[in-house]
Amino acid sequence: MKVGQMPDPSDGKSATFEHADLPELLARADVAGLAAFAESVLPALGKVEVVHGRTGLLTLPMRGMMQGADFHPGEVLVAEVHIRAGGAEGCGRSVGRDLERAMAMAVVDAEAQAAFETDGLSEIKAMCVDMTMF
Repeated sequence: MKVGQMPDPSDGKSATFEHADLPELLARADVAGLAAFAESVLPALGKVEVVHGRTGLLTLPMRGMMQGADFHPGEVLVAEVHIRAGGAEGCGRSVGRDLERAMAMAVVDAEAQAAFETDGLSEIKAMCVDMTMF
């Protein structure tokens, strides 16, 4: 399997797609494709309430190579957005100050949560996989 490729459930080796897989896929997604996909699902979500949109510093955890102990070498700037829309909540976080990318991630996350309830996640999974291929 190539880096960035979603496991194929038909191969018998991989688990089904879970909501927990979504943040990793969105973090690797092409920015333009992610924004376009978020724009396409916005009408289905209806009114979007932005709970917060901000930038801030997060502690960067790492694991030491010799003893395997966790340590914190510093902090990283992130943009974070939390929304409520269509009866679901969505969160997006991106390294740097890119609030637009974080917002797109939050919109897709909210749509994915709503899709889990209606079993309509296959389209979102397909779009995310397409956006992460390289």
